[in-house]
This record gives sequence, structure tokens and C-alpha cells, in this order.
Amino acid sequence: MHSTELVASIIGTLGAYALYRLLKAFYQEFTSPLSSVPGPSAPENWLIGHRADLQKLVENGEEGQWTEKYGRTMRTKTIFGFSELYTTDARAVHHVLTHDYIYQKSPIARYVLGRLVGPGVLVVEEDVHKQQRKILNPAFGPQQIRALTEIFVEKSKQLRDIWASQAAVNGGVARVQIIPWLTKATLDMIGLAGFNYNFNSLGNEGTRDELQEAFEALSVAGGTPGKQPIMAILKSLIPAFRIIPTKTDTMIENSQEVMNRIGRKLMNDSKEEIARGVTSETGRSRDLFSLLVRANTSKDIPESQRLSDADVLAQVPTFLVAGHETTSTAATWALFALAQNPGTQTRLRNELLTLDTDTPSMDELNGLQYLDSVVRETLRLHTPVVASQRMAMRDDVIPLGTSFTDRNGIIHESIRLKKGQTVLMPMLVMNRDPAIWGPDARQFIPERWQRSPPISTSIPGIWGQMLTFLGGPRACIGFRFSLVELKALLFTLVRALEFELAVSAADIGCIETPIVQQPVLRSDRAAGNQMPLLIKPFDRSSAI
Repeated sequence: MHSTELVASIIGTLGAYALYRLLKAFYQEFTSPLSSVPGPSAPENWLIGHRADLQKLVENGEEGQWTEKYGRTMRTKTIFGFSELYTTDARAVHHVLTHDYIYQKSPIARYVLGRLVGPGVLVVEEDVHKQQRKILNPAFGPQQIRALTEIFVEKSKQLRDIWASQAAVNGGVARVQIIPWLTKATLDMIGLAGFNYNFNSLGNEGTRDELQEAFEALSVAGGTPGKQPIMAILKSLIPAFRIIPTKTDTMIENSQEVMNRIGRKLMNDSKEEIARGVTSETGRSRDLFSLLVRANTSKDIPESQRLSDADVLAQVPTFLVAGHETTSTAATWALFALAQNPGTQTRLRNELLTLDTDTPSMDELNGLQYLDSVVRETLRLHTPVVASQRMAMRDDVIPLGTSFTDRNGIIHESIRLKKGQTVLMPMLVMNRDPAIWGPDARQFIPERWQRSPPISTSIPGIWGQMLTFLGGPRACIGFRFSLVELKALLFTLVRALEFELAVSAADIGCIETPIVQQPVLRSDRAAGNQMPLLIKPFDRSSAI
């Protein structure tokens, strides 16, 4: 057979298989129990569904519009116009999050995320997830985070000094694009605290570490949700298409090679320490990765329950993805909110100055009540990750806290899903829901966390009565790490510096990147993520 005939045969086979999958999916859609559920009109882009429309609502500050119009439970469209359950019903979300053997990441999501970070705790499901979580849990406990706080504080102080120096050479006030600097700071933090690796990105002017470059390449390869090229969509939907190589595949493979090589060295270093009888208390490595390797080789863990080297190595990109950009984004929005609310910034600074040290412990940071309120309000109003999707692995009935009336006038107290159908849980919408948080839900008011009685506990989150870190068995394992990291940054920066808006607050919009929602200037969207602030040293003589 000639090569052209062989290629034609392969393409024909792939096309036939793709057609079969699509016809099967269309039949399931035609018989879907969601067909009578109300929802928005057809999406602008049939190929990618309502995802792009949802992004526009978020970017325009109208993320709750659909809930107001259609209620807490509605039908939206995913890729190729297939139906998806979109719900802000707290009872339904609780059911989905706590039944993790029924509701899991879809094969598409696992493929897309898995090819970026490997078989880490973010990707795997069922018993494999439980096994990884069991090994990882001790590394994320309060005692371990307490020991890492010094790293967070020292890197925060380094950033503080950089910004103070920039202000000094600019007549006392500097106009700073804070996103790149906060990104560098949190990258350094996750490098040292996550796996004892010194990126030194705050200290390197114009140079980048090879691991940093590999991670940034993965972020680019991930693309923007709702704006994926057609080949990426086909590969995620139809496994047969994954044999076709693309530039993105090469970029991912090169990045993974770098991460695996460096990760294997770090893993072998930790194993050598353990072999020499060095304990975590006396050794130089108390980072999460070293604690993971130590826990995985513990005599208390049966051989059959230990992670493979591949599973251990997969945690390196997992730590970077989950623990880097999320915290820098939260810190960015926190400083924006404080710059927008100078009275709140002053009150926070006055509390921070009550500590007679610039190197607080974790317990001292957690003892600052108004700082805690500012962090909670930031993570409520500016949730870094805006939504989470799950797929039903078998037919199920989801109970509802609020009934809905379908297109035929029938009232439902629950909703039925078929195997393979998905549920979208918009955390940002729920975290800003006026029915839960009151009519001032879209305002930055840290004092709401000091009210009595406490805020509604109807949201099934692992922390703060909100969905920022999700809930259930797959809730964010590193939420304590992230909270102390964010508190260390705000303590150090706000205590020593004053922040003002460099542009009108109305010019600050947002855009969803592959991982988080980032701020942009509405007047200059083409320039990408931006958050310009005016920064000057705080004059302590003016403190009350």
C-alpha cells in the first residue's frame, strides 16, 4: 500500500470512529433528562458551548446574571452543544462533592490536566487518589506548615525591600505592576517550601531557572479555557487523535523531561538522607516533597500502599500548579481591594503594627483577627479558581435545596443525571451570592466575618464557609499552606508599604487564564494581565 493510501486509510478510520462517538453522544443528548431543564439560549460558539459566554459574564462582573434569571439549577451547553447541569444549589453541590466515587473529573479534564502534571493528586481518582492523599496528608498538617512559615516571611521581606527600593529611586512613590513580582515571590516560596529548590526568581534580573521555564511552558501549553484549538479539543474528546503530534505535544514533553529530571534528583537526595538515618527534625529538608518521600518510605506504610516513583515525581508539577499562581493571584486581588479601600488598609496596618516583630510565627499570623478577615473576604470576593466540573460515573439522582420548575411546568425537588453527564459548580457565583451573603455580597467588607451570628453555613466548603478550596474528599489538600503564605505576604507588605490605585478601579477587569482569573486593564486588554499600583513606604510616625 502506498504511503498516501495508508494515510488516507488512517484518516478514514479516525473519521469513522469520531463520527461513531459523536452519533452516540448525540443520541444520549437526545434522551437526556436535562432536556426539560430551563437555561440560557444557544451559546455563541456551538463548538465550545457556553464556556466562553460564562467567561464574558465573569469578565464583565455579571457572573450571577444567569442564576437571577433561571434559578439555582439550569441547563447549559458544553463542547458540541451537549447538555450540562449548572447549579448553585448548596444541597446539590454538597451531594456532588461528597460522593466522589460517583462524581469525578471527566476523562477530558483528566487528559488535559494529566498531560500537564502527570498522575498527581490533582488528576487521579478513587482508590489511587485516596492512596496518594493518605501519603500526602501529613506533609500538609499544621505542624509542618508552622515550620515553613519562616520561608514565607523571608521571601515576603525580600519583595518588600525590592518595592521600597523602587519607591526610593522614584521620588518616594513607585508605579509597580505587582503581578510579575508576586508571581516571583510565590514561585520562590513554593520552590523552597515545596521541594527545597531555590528558584531565586526575586534575585535574578532577566534570568530564569530551567525548572521555571519548564513550568511556564506548561502554562502556555495548557491554553485558555474556551479558546482551545480544534486539535486540542479533538484529542481530549477522541483518544485516537492523540497519536497525531503537534507543537504543543513537543512543548509538554520537553517540559516534563526537565521536571522529571530535576524531580528525580530531589527524590534521590531525600532517599539518601533517609538511608543515612537523617530525620526530618535534624535534616536540612523539611519541605513538602522531602516529607512526602519520607512518609512514602515509612515502615508504617505497607509496600502495597506506597506510591511508585512516577507518582511521587508527579507531585512536583502538581505542587507548582496548585501552589504557585493561585496564591499570587489571591495576593494581587487582596492588594487591589486594600488600595481601593484605604480605610480598611489603615485598620489592617494598625493591627499588624501591634506585633513587635517583622518575622511572625504561624500562630502569631493566625492570631491577627482583622488580617484573617481580610484574607477571608479576599478569597470570597476574588475566588482565584472560578468553577469546578464533575462527571457522573453512573446514573444518579441529585437532591435539591431549592426546587425548580421545568419547561413543562413540572416542579422538581431533585434532578436525575445519566452516566457521562457533567455538573458545573461555579464557586465564584456562590461566593458572591446575595441570597447567602446579603445585598452587599459584591462589596469588599472584611467586617462581615466579625458579625454575629455567623454567616450562613449552607455552602459545603472545607474552609471559611465558602467554596474557594472546595469541599469533600477532593477538597484542596494545601489550603493551610496557601492561607499562611498569603497572610505572610500581606503582613509584611502592608505593614511597611502603602498601596494606592494607579488607574481607575473601573478600568480593572478580569480574564480567566488556564489556572485562575487574573486582572486586566479594560482599556488595554491586549497587554495581558496587569495590576498597576502606586507604592510608597509607610511613615510610622503617622501611625495611630
